[in-house]
Amino acid sequence: MSKVLIIGAGGVGRVVAYKCAQHRDVFGEIMLASRTKKKCDAIADAIHKAYGGRKIKTAKIDADNVDQTVALIRKFQPDLVINVALPYQDLPLMDACLETGVNYMDTANYEPKEVAKFEYSWQWAYQERYQKKGILALLGCGFDPGVTSVYTAYAKKHYFDELHYLDIVDANAGSHGKAFATNFNPEINIREVTQRGKYWQNGQWVETEPHEIWKDINYPEIGPKRSYLIYHEELESLVKNFPTLKRARFWMTFSEQYLTHLRVIQNIGMAGIEPIRYKGVDIVPLQFLKAVLPAPEELGENYTGFTSIGCRIKGLKGGKEQSYYVWNNCSHQDAYRETGTQGVSYTTGVPAMIGARMILEGKWNGKGVFNVEEFNPDPFMERLNLDGLPWHEKLGLDLEMD
Repeated sequence: MSKVLIIGAGGVGRVVAYKCAQHRDVFGEIMLASRTKKKCDAIADAIHKAYGGRKIKTAKIDADNVDQTVALIRKFQPDLVINVALPYQDLPLMDACLETGVNYMDTANYEPKEVAKFEYSWQWAYQERYQKKGILALLGCGFDPGVTSVYTAYAKKHYFDELHYLDIVDANAGSHGKAFATNFNPEINIREVTQRGKYWQNGQWVETEPHEIWKDINYPEIGPKRSYLIYHEELESLVKNFPTLKRARFWMTFSEQYLTHLRVIQNIGMAGIEPIRYKGVDIVPLQFLKAVLPAPEELGENYTGFTSIGCRIKGLKGGKEQSYYVWNNCSHQDAYRETGTQGVSYTTGVPAMIGARMILEGKWNGKGVFNVEEFNPDPFMERLNLDGLPWHEKLGLDLEMD
């Protein structure tokens, strides 16, 4: 049995802790740490009641402070650090793991606080240092990125000789009953969806204005939903690791109500990330907005409907054109009944637990920095079906990829 340190006690951290607690044979000891220890304690108490007295240790930590993290790692001595804190904290946590010689994993790539930009270059730069230390860093092991990348690797392994066209499609067809709320950290969510769009085509990146390109896409059991082309981080690693891709895009659904609120937030300056002076105090508008919006982990109780996320792929098999669609639909209500949080947190937290399991069981191993699609997808895909995110696949159908 292994020891894991989970850093971050939001909705995703809650799901990771719940799912790890279900598997005593793999996750022998669990510690949950966050800046706000009472959040960790509340999750630990809920798990203790839900799973027959299963105990989880908790701790207070500032994940920006490398020395604090190093001290906690040395005290608890985990085999793996699971980072489900903010993307800003990826590098400090990678530094702490490097200093202590402990394996690292996360669900989203690094993003500096001062620039609304996310890319893998900062984390890929740790490759040589992690190799020399003899430890592994697993990047982007949520759903997207994460499962979508594993889906792509699975498709290549089993159904294609060459991948040519990839569309990742992400629909949230649920309703939380709020006038405006984000399904994960509001600060990160708004920074992400207000950026310029970007997609890969014929060996180069093509940029678009935010939400400039859209189309209606049919999602299984949901039907047509207005979907917008945005940039998402897994595209960067997928076009690197599958160089035959001629085009790779990411589509996400947004309601008109959501986009209207988003435009207002931008127009009045509340999406700003530069500090402003108010009554002698520096305040970042977006961070203030985050404080007044509903917390994502509080949306679950009345959330209805499904998420639907998958990969639509075209390419060649045996010299002939092949099309393939693989996806998961996740019920917000089912996620809440199991873990006390909504489906978006669930679809991120379950794959994080599975990725941790892959490392701890030695099914995914190596020295250095890796994205999930670089490993054997089969054992991960098997666990998805067993751990709450069953997937479906179809070959040879119209994929709406024009």
